[in-house]
Amino acid sequence: MIAGAGRTLVRRWAERSAAGHCLVGLLALTGAGDAAGAGAAFDFEMLQFRAKALAARPYEARPSHVPSSLQKYDYDEYRKIEFNRERAWWHGDRLPFELQFFHPGGIYSKDVRINQLVGADVSRINFSRQMFTYGGRKPWLLPSDMGFAGFRILHPLNRPDKWDEIAVFLGASYFRALGQGQHYGLSARGLALNSGGPVPEEFPIFEEFWVQRPAPDAATVTVYALLDGPSVAGAFRFVIRPGADTVMNVRAAVYFRKDPGLLGLAPLTSMFAHGENSGWARDDFRPEVHDSDGLLLAAGTGEWIWRPLENPRTVRNSTFLDRSPRGFGLMQRDRAFAHYDDLEAYYHERPSAWVEPVGDWGPGSIRLVELPTADETADNIVAFWVPAKLPPAGEALAYEYNLRWMSDPGRRPPGGYVLSTRSATVPGRPGLRRFVLEFGGAYLDVQPNDPEIEAVVTVGPGARQAGPAVVQKNPFSGAWRVVFELAAGADPAPVELRCFLRKGPHVLTETWSLLWTP
Repeated sequence: MIAGAGRTLVRRWAERSAAGHCLVGLLALTGAGDAAGAGAAFDFEMLQFRAKALAARPYEARPSHVPSSLQKYDYDEYRKIEFNRERAWWHGDRLPFELQFFHPGGIYSKDVRINQLVGADVSRINFSRQMFTYGGRKPWLLPSDMGFAGFRILHPLNRPDKWDEIAVFLGASYFRALGQGQHYGLSARGLALNSGGPVPEEFPIFEEFWVQRPAPDAATVTVYALLDGPSVAGAFRFVIRPGADTVMNVRAAVYFRKDPGLLGLAPLTSMFAHGENSGWARDDFRPEVHDSDGLLLAAGTGEWIWRPLENPRTVRNSTFLDRSPRGFGLMQRDRAFAHYDDLEAYYHERPSAWVEPVGDWGPGSIRLVELPTADETADNIVAFWVPAKLPPAGEALAYEYNLRWMSDPGRRPPGGYVLSTRSATVPGRPGLRRFVLEFGGAYLDVQPNDPEIEAVVTVGPGARQAGPAVVQKNPFSGAWRVVFELAAGADPAPVELRCFLRKGPHVLTETWSLLWTP
């Protein structure tokens, strides 16, 4: 289980003509010069070559410069350390972005290097005690070469006179972002390695960052990151454009030291404790508790698929085979405050995250991992793309995607979509389970009750449908309700369910998909 936090193409280095310039830069970036590469001209190809050089050597974890006394801090002790806002990087420079830094300590036991880029010139941003307040404590001796735990990016997102967080990079390869009117919820990360698999999960780390100093009129900010771990090394670039939806263009080149096992690209991590489809935990005053309520897929075939999330009894993996996916994401579709009734967590304002590949990602699958969790303090949902084939040793797995942090309506299919999923026992008929789905959309909402609109329900092996599905117009909401009942077989294995609406030959909605455990 993953602890919550507050819970294309890449040109080969060999194709560059300025070989001498690259060699000097490589020596600096790999430590033969200044540790931060000061004075070396920097670009993505340079960073990619450094990742390739790292992957060609046995893995050696970068030593931590964080004192053991700081590493022993508990959650409350660590929270007392706060960044001094007057010391924000670029503060007072009349630029559209500022940086604030996280102090190492507690669960953030490793420090990372953070550098500034001015053009192609690199300079290290050095740690200073004056950047922080320590909750009344006297500052103690700290190593002069200690770095930071991570950083946040600020921008006048919601009001021109107020600086808001738009993105955070903190812990392993985790990062997250906000659009207008949003509160932090789900996260993303650089890579997922063996998430939900039979061997222990590996968490490679963004060991070093480079942040481009923006121009006074810049609409974006650019971050580079070097990833390193026992199985992989990689170069990443993030071009972040804040707005109503904050959009990150992510470009990556990953190299492998060894077989990484289950490799996940563009992974998203979220939390689902309980919701309308799982029933209300009556010892919780809130009807629903989740950062995301479903996985949405836009398959390369043109089909749209909606999978409601669940908090399962045991670890559960779902695989959706695809070729050239158009997009996938963990969504928070339900935006009604009354469905959460939480004045602190603001679950109704948590962002959805949508991954949109740039270029052809070829064959592979989207993997959904659902883990059991007792409460909302741990992320238990992971979704990512698994490529069908990895490149030979020494060659880069190069890919690019846009990652959109968005609010309702977010990404939805051109036709109708699932509004809600509910299920319950059938009174007086033991052994049956009743499913109640509702679909909506611009076309469906205005259609009167129409007997030609039918539900196509598919039940996988291990269960059977008890009677035809009932389809009816909900006169109070405008939605279309589908009700069907299932009888489970003797085998308690999960059963794949699917449902969509059609009228004649025309498919009217996305496909609802559920892995039902009788």
